[in-house]
Amino acid sequence: MTKPKALNRRDFLKSAVALGAGYLLNACSRIVKPVQEEGSSMDAASPLRLYVGTYTFENAIGIYRFHFDPAAGSLADAGPALESANPSFLALHPNGQYLYAVNEQGEPGGGVSALGIDPQSGALSLINEQPSHGTLPCHLSIDATGRWLFVANYGSGSLAVYPIQDGGSLGEASDVIQHEGHGPDQGRQEGPHAHAIYVTPDNRYVLACDLGIDKVMIYRLDREQGKLLPHGEAVLQPGAGPRHLDFHPNGKYVYVINELDSTLAVFAYDAEAGRLSALQTLSTLPEDYTGPKSAAEIMVHPSGRFIYASNRGQSNSIAIFAVEETSGKLALVGHVSSQGQNPRHFTIDPSGKYLLAANQDSDSIVTFALDLGTGHLSELSSTEIPWPVCLKFA
Repeated sequence: MTKPKALNRRDFLKSAVALGAGYLLNACSRIVKPVQEEGSSMDAASPLRLYVGTYTFENAIGIYRFHFDPAAGSLADAGPALESANPSFLALHPNGQYLYAVNEQGEPGGGVSALGIDPQSGALSLINEQPSHGTLPCHLSIDATGRWLFVANYGSGSLAVYPIQDGGSLGEASDVIQHEGHGPDQGRQEGPHAHAIYVTPDNRYVLACDLGIDKVMIYRLDREQGKLLPHGEAVLQPGAGPRHLDFHPNGKYVYVINELDSTLAVFAYDAEAGRLSALQTLSTLPEDYTGPKSAAEIMVHPSGRFIYASNRGQSNSIAIFAVEETSGKLALVGHVSSQGQNPRHFTIDPSGKYLLAANQDSDSIVTFALDLGTGHLSELSSTEIPWPVCLKFA
């Protein structure tokens, strides 16, 4: 099988429909199976675990695990952690004992899996699963108390909330929200496409990026009932396609990456009012780039001094921005190659000294050394893994 180029969720859904039920059963059915443990334990020299979610095409089987050595910035393969269908985004419980994964599938609907983490080996085991109440679930997050889990369904443009019960299991959905509307891009914005969902640092509000309607929807979180109460919205430029966002560590600014026009939008965040106010919009692409636009991930450095954004298409780059301390606005530092194709996701290690990029279409995780003074990235190593699409330290 020849690997398709730059698979996106629209192509994913079309392929599933075209190939019929057999494809859905083989590639997308929500099958979760623990991998046989070989008795390995965490190496004392590698105190961090890295879990990698994948699209389960070809030889990818689900979630993989690595040992990360923060002294050297090196990855050691610890083998598969769990067989699971299309676990394309992962979230870690605040207590570090549970991992949650979307199972990204189309009709009749996607799923969410609750997984237990073996404290010695890092192996994963299925606790339970729930339907995502929509198609192509692509993002999830957990509130600060560890009581509620939130899911964004890209295909159906809907959100769902679940109680996290004793032992890490997920209860039935406490709320389901359906977005409405469309955008000017008829190929990608024919309807709502909820792409990500986040809880604000104060745990009072929930922000949902909807690529299909060019809005970040704002909800007040009812922390007792697990309900999302409509509170407002931030409107992006027509055709921008908001995909993901991140908060500045000071809680005063929100940075939104827009997939369709490859821009980064800066907002001031009023925590008391639960309101976003636009400050700045700038391109994530090199000035001389003329190819297709497809921005992907954004992350604020733990220091708050730099922001990183990945570009797919033919750019395959990571943009670096410096943050102006008093205003939250950004200035471009430069771009580096992701050293692969389709950098769908990346993460920064807890020390802030390394950035790891998941190049989906070249089957690699590339580790960069991060200069804490300038923000610049220097390639250290490349690790082979099939279809990597989400990286989560634990």
